[in-house]
Amino acid sequence: MTEDFKIVIPARYESSRFPGKALADIHGKPMIQRVYEAATEAGASEVIIATDSTMIGMAAEDFGAAVCMTLEEHESGTDRLCEVVEKLGWQDQTVVVNLQGDEPLTPPAIIKQVAVNLIKNPEADCATLYTGLAAEDAADPHIVKVVADANGFAMYFSRSVIPYIRDPDDAAVARLMYKRHLGLYAYKVGLLRVFRSMKHSELEMAEKLEQLRLMWHGMKIHVAQASSIPGHGIDTPEDLERVRAAILPNA
Repeated sequence: MTEDFKIVIPARYESSRFPGKALADIHGKPMIQRVYEAATEAGASEVIIATDSTMIGMAAEDFGAAVCMTLEEHESGTDRLCEVVEKLGWQDQTVVVNLQGDEPLTPPAIIKQVAVNLIKNPEADCATLYTGLAAEDAADPHIVKVVADANGFAMYFSRSVIPYIRDPDDAAVARLMYKRHLGLYAYKVGLLRVFRSMKHSELEMAEKLEQLRLMWHGMKIHVAQASSIPGHGIDTPEDLERVRAAILPNA
């Protein structure tokens, strides 16, 4: 079985909380370059930076990345990914990882892991990962939780506490590990070709979770525990300082 896959890194210049963060300096390199370098270590056959910004595109070409210029009006990184696969003419069974452009501390091992998981589970339409989550953090609505069935397929994603533990003193329940969803996905190109035509579901609109659209329309999402824990993503200037502190100056 071949483990060939591709990676697309959506990156936009405008951001409500941190405009221009894709080009923010991290010890002499723009953030998008740090993400790209992690992607190139994951073993993909192709890595593409997808952007609507000429500034990001020029910076990416300067450090040797392949760039696909996309439209400005996409609602999400997944929508931008859909445009890329159409422009590049990838076949329906091609596996492509959507690596967020503000996650420079993503371990290359889990980028490959999520792609291989999809390849090895042909009944799945896409794949994603989770890490463990402490019980005291489970109620945080900013942390998305997932529950899965016995075969490793998602049953539901939520900002609420799932599952609800009715009897916390039960010994079996005491071993329960809440699952924190990571926003790292591998898709089959065939799914991306129909994604934008899928109607938004009430669940997606309520939770503001795009993956619920897929489940609403019967798509199967494979989930597995990440082999490594990713570092902090960058949403704000404060996050940028945390990431700078986590990366060696000469790295």
